[in-house]
Amino acid sequence: MRRILVEHAREKQRLKHGGDLQRVDLPDRDLVADDRVEEILRVHEALDALAHKDPQAAELVKLRFFVGLTLAEAAVALDIPRRTIDRLWVYAKAWLGAEFRR
Repeated sequence: MRRILVEHAREKQRLKHGGDLQRVDLPDRDLVADDRVEEILRVHEALDALAHKDPQAAELVKLRFFVGLTLAEAAVALDIPRRTIDRLWVYAKAWLGAEFRR
């Protein structure tokens, strides 16, 4: 049991596991700038509305903007053909654009 505990402790200290880094908790107020709160809430509401209309399109937008995937990577992640992703991306951008112009 001692060997298991020691090996587990060593593993946590290894550099590839961030052993030399210390965890820092950020207060919630530092995560979002005060002047962007309304914009973030508006994007959130628009994505929810898009998810009700077309869940795949909403998921694609999330993967592109929040995860940073390319269209090709998103096609693989969603298991959708690339041409379909291209059409879905055009649709999602147009739909969100119309939503924000309201």
